[in-house]
Amino acid sequence: MPRPPRADEAGGLHHALNRGHLRAEIFHKDAARYHTRGMSHVYQQRDKSFPIQDDEHFFVVCRYVERNALRAGLAKRAEDWRWGSLWRWLQKLEPNPRLLSPWPLGRLVRWVERVNEPLTDNELAACRLSAQRGKPLGDEGWVESLARRLNLESTMRPRGRKRVRFSGQPNKEA
Repeated sequence: MPRPPRADEAGGLHHALNRGHLRAEIFHKDAARYHTRGMSHVYQQRDKSFPIQDDEHFFVVCRYVERNALRAGLAKRAEDWRWGSLWRWLQKLEPNPRLLSPWPLGRLVRWVERVNEPLTDNELAACRLSAQRGKPLGDEGWVESLARRLNLESTMRPRGRKRVRFSGQPNKEA
C-alpha cells in the first residue's frame, strides 16, 4: 500500500521514520528473524512523517528517537547502543548517506547528556501521538492552525466512529 502524501509547507521541518529502507537485510541469522513475545513494529507502516514546529520541538523528537534503546532497557546509556545513530555520530565515522542523513541543525551543547535525560511525560506522549497519527508536533495553537491549512484535522481526532445512541437505549456506562 502506498504511503499517504506528505503534508508539506515551505521551510517546514519533518521527522521521517523509515523502516526497512531499500529492503536492506536487517537480520543476518535465521534465528534473529523470529521472536516469541511482543509485537514487532519494524514493518508496520514503513514510512511515517509529521511536521515539526521549530528547533525546540525538533530536538525533542531527536532525543525521543535516540533514547529508544535506553527506554526499551537495551542499553544503560543511549550512546552505548551500537545500532543507534548517537553511537555512530560519536564514532566520527565517515558519513554514509544510506544510513544517516545530516541534520538540518547542529546538535546542542552537551547533546549526549541531554539525550540521556528522560523526556517529560508530555514530551513522550506528544512524540508518540505524532509518530502514530502523523499529527503535527508543536505548540497547541500552531498545531491547530497547521492542521487546518494542510488538511490534517483527522490526525487530531480520536480514531473510529462516534458512538451512536438511540432514544430508549439503556446507558450501559451508568
